[in-house]
Order: sequence, then C-alpha cells, then structure tokens
Amino acid sequence: MCGIAGIIDFYGKATSTAGLISMMRAISYRGPDESGIYHSQNAALGHVRLSILDPESGQQPLSDTTGRYIIVLNGEIFNYRELRTGLEKKGYIFNTSSDTEVLLQLYIQHGKDCLGMLNGQFAFAVWDKHEEILFLARDRVGIRPLFYNITDGVFTFASEIKALFEQPFISRELRHESLSQIYTFWTTLTPYTVFKNIYELSPGHYLHFSQNGIKINKYWSPDFSNVNREIKSGDALERLHELFNDAVKLRLHADVKVAAYLSGGLDSASTVAYIKDIEVRSPDTFSIGFEEKDFDEGSYQKEAVQFFDTQHKSVVCSSETIADIFPKVVWHSEIPMTRTAPAPMLILSGLVRENNIKAVITGEGSDEILAGYDIFREAKIRKFWASQPDSATRPLLLKTLYPDIAHLRNASPNILRMFFGYKLNDVDNPFYSHLLRWNNGNHIKKNLSAALKNTLDSYSPPDELSGRLPAGFNEWDLLAKAQWLETTVFMSGYLLSTQGDRMAMANSVEGRYPFLDHRVIEFCSTLPPRLKLNGLNEKFLLKKLMTNRIPENILKRPKHPYRAPISSVFLDGDVPEYVKMMLSASYIRKAGIFDPDAVSSLLSKIEKTGVASEVDNMTLTAVISTHLLYYQFIENNNREFQKGELKNLKIVRNI
Repeated sequence: MCGIAGIIDFYGKATSTAGLISMMRAISYRGPDESGIYHSQNAALGHVRLSILDPESGQQPLSDTTGRYIIVLNGEIFNYRELRTGLEKKGYIFNTSSDTEVLLQLYIQHGKDCLGMLNGQFAFAVWDKHEEILFLARDRVGIRPLFYNITDGVFTFASEIKALFEQPFISRELRHESLSQIYTFWTTLTPYTVFKNIYELSPGHYLHFSQNGIKINKYWSPDFSNVNREIKSGDALERLHELFNDAVKLRLHADVKVAAYLSGGLDSASTVAYIKDIEVRSPDTFSIGFEEKDFDEGSYQKEAVQFFDTQHKSVVCSSETIADIFPKVVWHSEIPMTRTAPAPMLILSGLVRENNIKAVITGEGSDEILAGYDIFREAKIRKFWASQPDSATRPLLLKTLYPDIAHLRNASPNILRMFFGYKLNDVDNPFYSHLLRWNNGNHIKKNLSAALKNTLDSYSPPDELSGRLPAGFNEWDLLAKAQWLETTVFMSGYLLSTQGDRMAMANSVEGRYPFLDHRVIEFCSTLPPRLKLNGLNEKFLLKKLMTNRIPENILKRPKHPYRAPISSVFLDGDVPEYVKMMLSASYIRKAGIFDPDAVSSLLSKIEKTGVASEVDNMTLTAVISTHLLYYQFIENNNREFQKGELKNLKIVRNI
C-alpha cells in the first residue's frame, strides 16, 4: 500500500519538483520504505511506497519500455499473477515481479476496459505523455482514497487531502452542505468532500483529464435488484465457500507476512478459519479490548485465539488513551465524525506495526453484503410493527436488538414507541430503513449557529441522495434498499475510509478485505433475503457456512456492534486542554459552525444528569471533531503533525 500525488499543468508553471515533494512528505507515512518522482514540463507524478510486493524491483513511478506511459499505484491488484500469465502468452516480457507493471500493460492494451479485469483495492494514475491525457481510477467499493482539485487550469490529485493543501493556490474553506451530509450520513456524498473545491473520485469510477477538461465515468456499482429466489441453500453455501476461499487466498499473496484481526466476532473468525485452511499455519492475529466492559469483547477474543491457536497480541484501550489521540484521528481522517470508534482502530494498527507487520486481513464488508447490521433487523421489525401501529407487543421485539444498550434493554413499550416510532408508517419511503438513524443527525443540527442554519435552511441531504438512486430502486425489497444504502454511502465513506484506510495507513499498515472481493459482493447481492436475514437471524448463510469451523459461542452470540466510549473520553477526569478549547464559547463563535448557548446547554445537561444519550454523544463528538478539523486544516494549525522525510527518493525527469 502506498500514497500517490500528482500535478498536471499544461502551462508548465505549477509542476515543480519542490511542490510535489511537499505533497509527498505530507503523506509519507503511507509509504515509508521508498519514494519516487516523474517530472516533465506539464506533468509531475509522485509515489511513496509501502513495499509489500516485489520489494526489490517494484519501485514507482513506473514507465513502459517506450517511455510513453507512466503509472503510480496505491493499492494491490490481487489477481495480477493470473493477469500476468495471460500477458506473457501474448509475448510480453516483464522487467519486474510487481502488480504495477501488469496493471500498466493491461491499461496500454485495453484502456479503461482493463478495470473490469482487476480484482483488487486500488487508486492509480496513468500519464500518457504523447496524448497528454491523465487517467485516474478507483476500485469498485472505494477501499483506497483518491482526491483532486482543479484551480486555474491546474489539476492536482493525491491519496489524501492534506497533500493537496500543500499547494498554496488551493484555498481552504468548509463546504456547508457537506457538513449537513456528515451529520446525517456520517460521511459526504461523493464527489464532494467537507472542503470546498476538493473532490473525491467516487468508488467504481474513472476520470480523464486533458486540455479538453475533466470527464468522469462509472464502470461498476452494486446492484441488489437481480435476486435469484430459486437458489437452494446447499448450492448457495457451496458457491459462497468457493468464492470466499479464493478471495482469502488472493489476499494472502505478498512478499511479506500477512496477519489478521481477530475481534471475537463472526466475520474475523471466519477469515482466520479460512487462512488456517489455506496456509495450514497459525497466523499472527491482533485485537483490541476496552477498559469499559460495555465495549469489551475480550472473552470472545480469548476463546477464538485458543480455538485457532494463533500467535496473538492485543492491547487494551482506555478512555484517556482515546482522548489523547483524538486530534491525530481527526488529522488522518480529514473529516468531522460523530463517533470515537476510529480511535481504537488507530491504536490497533499501531500494535500491528510495532510487530513489523505491514498487511492484515479483516472482516469488514460482511455486515453490508450479508445483512449483519442491526439496522436491517430494525427496519424489518419497524415495518412489521407499522402494519399494526397500535400494537403494544410488536415494538417489544426491538429490545432484542440492543442487549448492550441499557436504556433500550430495559425500555417500556412507550419509551420504545418514542424512540423507534419516527415516521413508522412511512413504509413506502425509499429510505425507510435509515430514516430513524438519519433523524439523529437533525438533532445535531439543532446545535448549529443561526447563520449556518439559515444557509442550510432549504438543503436536505436525503433529497440530494434521492436523485442518485439507481433505476427501479423503489421496486426493490426493503432489505435490498437498506443494503444499497449501507454499501454505497456508509461503507465506502465511513467504514472503509475514516475507520479503515486512514487509521491503518497512519501507521503504515495495509488492510485487506476478502468479503469485499467484487465476486463475493456480486454473488451475495443475488441471494434472496431468507439466506441473509432469516427472520431476525442475521448473516444466516455465513453462519451455516461456518458451523463447526469456528467456536460455537461466537457463532451463536448476539450481534455486538463495534463501539467505543464517548462522553467519558472527553468529559471525565482531567479534561484535555484541546477539549476545553474546542468547547469554549470563544472558539465556537470563532469557527461559526455551532451555537455557543446550545453547546453550553448540552454540556450542562450531561454534567447535571451524569448521563449522555446516543444523540448527546453524537453531538459532542461532532462539535469537537469539527472544531479540530477547522483548527488543523482551515486555520492550518498542524505543527504537531510534522511532515515526514522521503526515503530513498529517486527522481526521473523527462522520460
């Protein structure tokens, strides 16, 4: 895994080596092993490398033998060996053992159509110096990030936004509509980011930039409309096994050791079980625990470690530790957040790196494609309840979903009705499954400043999203709609970015996700609901597949969503100085995003009652993280995050 950056300027004024080096230094942690630059009059491409494949000869930027095409790649092409064999049969002789050279040759031969041949997680750029065309592409589900800006005809791209801001001609300003999206969806809707005029190439898209401007096209998107309702359970099990086994096998390809996360849940246990079957070894595994028992899964982790006999290391996370590193979390995330959950993932990747591991296999993606989240079951119960809205017993089903949340576990029918009854009867709404979650964002927005409320008065994030729905979306079943929303909005924008790529790459660690192999996604999208959410039994097919292959307690345990403490992080004990500053009336007025009186009322309520509700916690995190983002990026106060040095820098000019 790596970091890439580049500048295209047909007037030849902005493509300085010094400017590109500054961009690369800003993301040097993504590639601490070596670095390289291609520089010509109109184009400069840079690469910082985390060497996982072909460490001896896989340096980038890489050009073809004619010198016409130059490529920089962030990511992995997992099926490069098979693709290489096909190219060799056509007579091509390779000079390296890297996946990057395979990718470049595929692009030269097939152009954009090469994207359909790739099984991987990637963001890459190819510069055609003869035609003077830049080609950018991003993997199907957005595992690897790619951002760009165009100012006065200068096109700049990079793996992270902070690299773009190294260019002095790029302005720094928050986009208010994006803030509204984040407080609703936990992320922005691509191509927008939280910063004005900074764009993100959407998952499954490619881009051409030339003197004719920018052209963007889609080459892949998830489709839950083609359901095979006749498939038999046995056939589905066999096919899922074949696909997942191959997905894990491909992701074990590396010239360094590949480890795995082992959280104590079904998904990570499944990946470790397959690793053991494929490699017949005890893999290195890593996990994180919490001092606060409401969040800890340590007992299940220990059981999994004993069952699989792994070489295991773990770290226990405290509220104080989360508080200490939260500014760093925001710096790497480059986006406000409503959860502290990314912070423990940063700690976990640090443990991995301390043990000299560069790549880990994880279980992300299973909940989205096999219906594991509580939001899927919640939507099903709410729709069932809506058919008899006056029922006193049907809402009680909701208590079974959240045994780890005390105020819901012990709630009366009236409390459940108040909490879960929002737009209960709006069952024909295409966003029915997510209306309740998104409404929490409206509570955050009540704390916005009067000026920002006025700016956003006529703006609705769901209305903008409604214009992006695929054809026939309203005819899909409830689960298919919910899965599409989770996969295209939450998963790519939050789970794989804020909580995934950014927290791992901050410590120079690459995450690999076999459940997000596009073949697994495409197969699972055709499964009928009964094989994913069977009654209220989530991930039904995966549980059948893993029966007798993982500990029974893990197989049968209730769904335990990954969560981290919030109010105790920021408000208990010795409150960190940055928290005091970010919550102060003076800084709130300075940033102009939230209302000082509203925030003061929230803090008084939490202090008086000693309890913070889910919405209170979300609002508290939103205020602190948004102000940290403003402080670090808009005001450019980031001296504590010093730019790194470039290792083994090689510069090639005018190839």
